Amino acid sequence: MKIGIVGDYNPAYPSQKATQEALIHSASRLRTEVEMKWIASSGAADNCPLYNGLWIAPGIPESVEGILHAIQYARERQIPLLGTCGGFQYMVMEFAKNMLKLEDVGHEERNPSATNVLINKLECSLAGKSGTIKLHHDSKVHDIYQREETTEEFRCHYGLNAAYLPALKSAGLHISGRDEQGEPRVIEWPEHPFYIGTLYVPQLRSAPDFPHCLIDAFLVQAIRLRNAN
Repeated sequence: MKIGIVGDYNPAYPSQKATQEALIHSASRLRTEVEMKWIASSGAADNCPLYNGLWIAPGIPESVEGILHAIQYARERQIPLLGTCGGFQYMVMEFAKNMLKLEDVGHEERNPSATNVLINKLECSLAGKSGTIKLHHDSKVHDIYQREETTEEFRCHYGLNAAYLPALKSAGLHISGRDEQGEPRVIEWPEHPFYIGTLYVPQLRSAPDFPHCLIDAFLVQAIRLRNAN
């Protein structure tokens, strides 16, 4: 099974290192082998077809367009797609660009003068914090976790611009997890077999003896795609 981790790898970034380790933890639980490879954002357009699943990793990419292309590729071709932290943010941007047909979609950190800033700075940074996420029980993430809430780790300063929430929801994007203040922290698209983005970083809670259930579920879908082909 081949998993592409889309982003620009920095070995000094703990969330990226944890991404690799979490895949190993879940593959061990599932008694399968996983071949993982980082796909540089600048080369994502050429490499996405090679994988059974794509994980949009935390971090600041060199090429936003490359990241958006990878997300669009997985969304349109029903390839299992997981986005965490920055991955959540770029999934929102791609959905707005290609499903809402918004022009000049931007991220406040990278392009604050964009016409449509889908991702803006949080009033209170979540970097280095943990928090409770309430899961909607009519959602895929609730089915995966099998509980009403979870406590997770955050590493982000940016999140979904609430002004765009009604339009995103009307286009079919579901907010399936919120924090205790009601702010969106998990997205999914029900028309896809596995399309989930979390503003938190689940891989930071994975351990050899306790793989994270969300990553387990991602790999299960990747296995199904591999076997179907």
